[in-house]
Amino acid sequence: MDKKFRIFNMSDNKNKKNIRPPSKGPDKGNGPNRPDDNFDWSKIIRMVFGWGAVVVAAVIVMQVFRTETENYIEIPYREYENLLNEPGKIVSATITKSDLNDYSFNAELSSETTVTINNKPVPVKAISVYIPEPIIKDQEAIWKEKGIDYTFEKQSGEWVNYLIGFLPWLLIIAVWIIIMRRMQGQGGGSRGIFSFGKSKAKLISASGKKVTFRDVAGTDEAKLELLEIIEFLKEPAKFQKLGGKIPRGVLLLGPPGTGKTLLARAVAGEAGVPFFSISGAEFVEMFVGVGASRVRDLFEQGKKSAPCIIFIDEIDAVGRHRGAGLGGGHDEREQTLNQLLVEMDGFEQNSGVIIIAATNRPDVLDPALLRPGRFDRQVVVDRPDVKGREGILKVHTRNIPLSEKVDLEILAKGTPGLSGADLANLVNEAALLAARKDKKSVEMDDFEQAKDKVMMGMERKSLIISDEEKKTTAYHEIGHVLVARKIPEADPVHKVTIIPRGRSLGVTSYIPIDEKHTYSKEYLEAMITYALGGRAAEKIVFNHFTTGAGNDIEKTTNIARKMVCEWGMSEKLGPLSYGAKQEEIFLGREIQRHRDYSEKTAIDIDDEIKVIVNKGMMRAESILRDHIDLLHKLSKELLEREILDGEEIDRIIKGEELPPVQKEEEKPKTDEVPEHVKKLMDERKNKETTPKDESN
Repeated sequence: MDKKFRIFNMSDNKNKKNIRPPSKGPDKGNGPNRPDDNFDWSKIIRMVFGWGAVVVAAVIVMQVFRTETENYIEIPYREYENLLNEPGKIVSATITKSDLNDYSFNAELSSETTVTINNKPVPVKAISVYIPEPIIKDQEAIWKEKGIDYTFEKQSGEWVNYLIGFLPWLLIIAVWIIIMRRMQGQGGGSRGIFSFGKSKAKLISASGKKVTFRDVAGTDEAKLELLEIIEFLKEPAKFQKLGGKIPRGVLLLGPPGTGKTLLARAVAGEAGVPFFSISGAEFVEMFVGVGASRVRDLFEQGKKSAPCIIFIDEIDAVGRHRGAGLGGGHDEREQTLNQLLVEMDGFEQNSGVIIIAATNRPDVLDPALLRPGRFDRQVVVDRPDVKGREGILKVHTRNIPLSEKVDLEILAKGTPGLSGADLANLVNEAALLAARKDKKSVEMDDFEQAKDKVMMGMERKSLIISDEEKKTTAYHEIGHVLVARKIPEADPVHKVTIIPRGRSLGVTSYIPIDEKHTYSKEYLEAMITYALGGRAAEKIVFNHFTTGAGNDIEKTTNIARKMVCEWGMSEKLGPLSYGAKQEEIFLGREIQRHRDYSEKTAIDIDDEIKVIVNKGMMRAESILRDHIDLLHKLSKELLEREILDGEEIDRIIKGEELPPVQKEEEKPKTDEVPEHVKKLMDERKNKETTPKDESN
């Protein structure tokens, strides 16, 4: 019942790393100095160039040692013997002995000679022959006999060959080291594979793109609370001279999409102190004790950077109520929570470290986490009111070219119940629609279409529906419309359509005149009555029921049950609450209701619910029978036009004729504000006379 707008539809049958500045630290100069979680490619480049230099140097050394023998051509031993037998062919020779006791006969020939190598004639001027150690003595005697001038040398460069042979292994080892370091960076951070216990909090850099409070709208009270925190960090003496102490923590509570994380980003942009950001899910890993270790490491970083702010997003991931887990009192999540409780307010004080946390499930948090001294302030970030929505729309349309006729105040009043994220999506959809039509600016018509898409779902014009089904859908939706128009407590009808939207064959939407936070019994009975208007129309016109009323029946039954069991609106049962909720924390709370009443009371509850719903059904039937002509007329117009807005519905009820239906290509392109929207706004302005309305 917290929605500010309702949609009753006729549904079809299917509806059922630790990122830190490299070495600069925080602005104060006293922050942690740790490697960046992104892999340091400069180190890889330096390593590659280093090993490349080693390889080049080895090649150069190898070439130096090979210069003496690079002109000698190795020939077969048989050709060597032939050259020995030719008188005066071999003039001088150098016999090189290696470290392995092998000999190489290197000789200069008196003239170029052709020898056979691998069955090919090759001209040679200098030759080289391998001579085994056992026959070296015999060969030496032959050299003396032939008068060859020879000398012996010892070769001492085998280590170069070993180095060259080992170079591929060195390269393989280097590649393996790089891969292992990369894997360690992913698994345990850039500090190594055994750094699981280190915090993954990100230190928000002051050089990045900032989000400030200028970019936040619709949460004025929360902004004031957080501005005071920032002011305390910047000027602590202003508060301390009167005995004030810095708050330990601020808990941001609110539904999804209301801007809790955006507020934290704005604090990071406004604060002139180090700002650490981490998600609650980043504490717990597969290893036991990692969560508690990361909490300790996070607060150690905070102490070194104090004064600072630590932001924990989705704190309910680690802050859930203790004692409800499957692991008893010693599971990993509870250890992490216990360490968080100690760090926030334990024996050792963490002065200068402020915790800001955000959650949309405050009901599952442990009471020890919520007490003063840990979270001193709980700031509710609720859905914005009409002024907040207008401010949010101004923020999101700041960089979008708007037509002069776009009125953001009208849009704000026509979107009750939407959160900041919903409004951002609405603005984006309008911009996309305008771009699709090749417009130079976003017009009011684009916003209206985007609003219908966000609030009622996307049109599915390609869905094939039979004429009989379409007729049933039209009477069903007009049943909602006509009953709502004839009940004073009901909300005004905004628009009705039989074009399938989302998973529905037809949609009727209502926009309340005022923002509502509490609901009277008369208002709830009116909701039940016009919700059953579609089923009543089917019964009166066709004398049968369809599955299209399934969603309506479900909603009316839930409202009636809450009226009887929770809100004490039954005269027979009185102001009592029936059915205590089973709050299983581990399973998400409220997983089932505990039956704490007798069988007789259960029968009375069922009877009272039935009475409330049947009373609404009879009231709806009575209204439709009294205005059966209007029911047929409105249904005929809806079948012809497929969409009727509030202004057109009012004209038909008054007996006025609507202009002929224009074909799609004949419709003029206009930027005029729809008449029904103007009329609705005028009615609201006339009723907004009380101070309460002015505040909305």
